[in-house]
Amino acid sequence: MSLKGRAIAVVGGGVGGLAAALALARRGAAVTLWERAAELGEVGAGLQIAPNGVAVLAALGVADRLAARATVPEAIELREHRAGRLVARLPLGAAAVARYGRPYWHLHRADLLAGLVDAAMASGVRVRLGQAIGGPDDPALAGAEVVVAADGVRSGLRAGVPAGGAARFTGHVAWRGLIPAAQLPAELARPASRVWMAPGRHLVSYPLRGGRLVNFVAVEARDAWAEEGWSTPGDPAELRRAFADFGGDAGALVAAVSECFLWGLFGHPPLPAWSAGRLVLLGDACHPMLPFLAQGATMALEDAFVLAATLDAAETPLAGIAAYERARRPRATRVQRASARNADVYHLAGPARRPVHAGLRAVSTVAPALLLRRFDWLYRHDVTLAG
Repeated sequence: MSLKGRAIAVVGGGVGGLAAALALARRGAAVTLWERAAELGEVGAGLQIAPNGVAVLAALGVADRLAARATVPEAIELREHRAGRLVARLPLGAAAVARYGRPYWHLHRADLLAGLVDAAMASGVRVRLGQAIGGPDDPALAGAEVVVAADGVRSGLRAGVPAGGAARFTGHVAWRGLIPAAQLPAELARPASRVWMAPGRHLVSYPLRGGRLVNFVAVEARDAWAEEGWSTPGDPAELRRAFADFGGDAGALVAAVSECFLWGLFGHPPLPAWSAGRLVLLGDACHPMLPFLAQGATMALEDAFVLAATLDAAETPLAGIAAYERARRPRATRVQRASARNADVYHLAGPARRPVHAGLRAVSTVAPALLLRRFDWLYRHDVTLAG
């Protein structure tokens, strides 16, 4: 049908919404982006963008700008929590580029959002801030042929599609935050992603902005649950109590936390449909990801590119929406399930812990490329090749 001149509304100014607005505008659509916040931005946090996400950013024309702000990790290092002994090392850096044709990036969320919004506005996207949209029939959306719901895990527009099963607390909560690298051991500014593993807990850290900041996410298994979302203030003292037995660099990181945010991790059953009429869901609004594969932002980027491509190629908006859902549902569901399983590896306890760690250490020592190969299905996938 060609998107040229067609009116499309995008609701939500996060990564998925901005990427969708940009992708649609690049194909000629007349895009208006609606965001309820008075400013575009989020609580400071880091993001991991795997090669499959970098491919989308390159296709959208923002990769060169973002590369100047990104950190390229040498590896993902799995370590024991007390003394920091290395369990396994997943090579990234040049190894990822050689294998997938794209790097693996760590980015500050604000840097990614700034790159996307600048490109979107330069492409003609009209941004409306401080505008809460009540639903797909909101009068503000009256002229739109397609309404893209990219309004996150608490989506208000999701009620417009057939309901899925209730979200279930996974038994995990997570703290996240940023620490100036100058307050931490110098080793933590080295470009790598570190995962310290303990029974029922793990701690992730990686540097941002040239090593000036260190991002952390600390996950604990517990019976009590916290609010689902990204920005509920957490108590650093509570975090320190939960991770009191972490030593070495991990212990120094925990001790340095002065501000953090806490959220409960919920599993969301796949929705029976991602669309209803002209309304179509994207990113966390339709397939929220647990953080254990670091693919939440990247799946939203993939969604955005595929949605624009299928709408542009289809004879009608409804046909394009249906093609998008057919293309994206199997992959998003697979990534959701794989993310949930990954927590089991990090949180092993009891008799299984020692032999599993020994096996990982042996493979990492003898054939480290085998560990990276396990992620070929995820990182090698390039949605831009068909679009």
